[in-house]
Amino acid sequence: MSQDLIVSSKEGAIGRITLNRPEAMNTFTIPFAQQLDAALWDMENDPDIRVVVINGAGKNFCTGISLDQFPSRTQREAREFLYQIDVFYHTLARMKTVTIAAVHGYAVANGAGLAFGCDLTLAADTAVFGTTAINVGLICLGPAAPMIRLIGRKKTLEMVLTGDTIKAQEAQRLGLVNRVVPEAQLQEAASSLAEKLAAKSPLALQIGKEGINRLQDIPYHQGLDLMDDLFATLSSTEDAVEGVSAFLAKRAPEWKNC
Repeated sequence: MSQDLIVSSKEGAIGRITLNRPEAMNTFTIPFAQQLDAALWDMENDPDIRVVVINGAGKNFCTGISLDQFPSRTQREAREFLYQIDVFYHTLARMKTVTIAAVHGYAVANGAGLAFGCDLTLAADTAVFGTTAINVGLICLGPAAPMIRLIGRKKTLEMVLTGDTIKAQEAQRLGLVNRVVPEAQLQEAASSLAEKLAAKSPLALQIGKEGINRLQDIPYHQGLDLMDDLFATLSSTEDAVEGVSAFLAKRAPEWKNC
């Protein structure tokens, strides 16, 4: 391809993925979606990467699927198209590696879905979010998948059916965003959080993410037992022994990821 639609880099234990269609507000096409998914799996399969930060080049994070991708097509063709576009939702949910979205400008439609699908989301104080597809006769059902787990049915319905946008501060109040920072400090804040997480036990990060994700799908008592089972698994690892020993000895731990 003549252009890298997704740019990846690695700094120690932190991977970075940059959406790189700034001239088109980082909108999704099939090649863009394919490159994004490949970049996510490259990060997931790199044993040195513990945290991935996703951001957007240019003035906006991502403004959804490029509307020129919606010519007249059959239902079957549209489904195959959307399955390719939306594969990142599945990948983010399956990754053991922690993901952080660093959002500036507009994050709407699939851009909002990408931000909400990451494990943690930081937003510039000037960022704007919305599930806006209904305003052009479409509907944001892909973004609804992570949203309904974060904010529940009624608020998800309101956002998807009205297509209204919300500011970063309201997104944080609803639980769609973890932290809002001045735009000039966004990348620094994302790097600081990534570094903080990357310094933790990689096994503890993975098991913590797995446990919390699985809690959403099972009854309370079954979930509590599962959390104890996962905690017991972590406790039997060398890293867990190292972490406790280092704390008691007042020294920095040396993680072995085993």
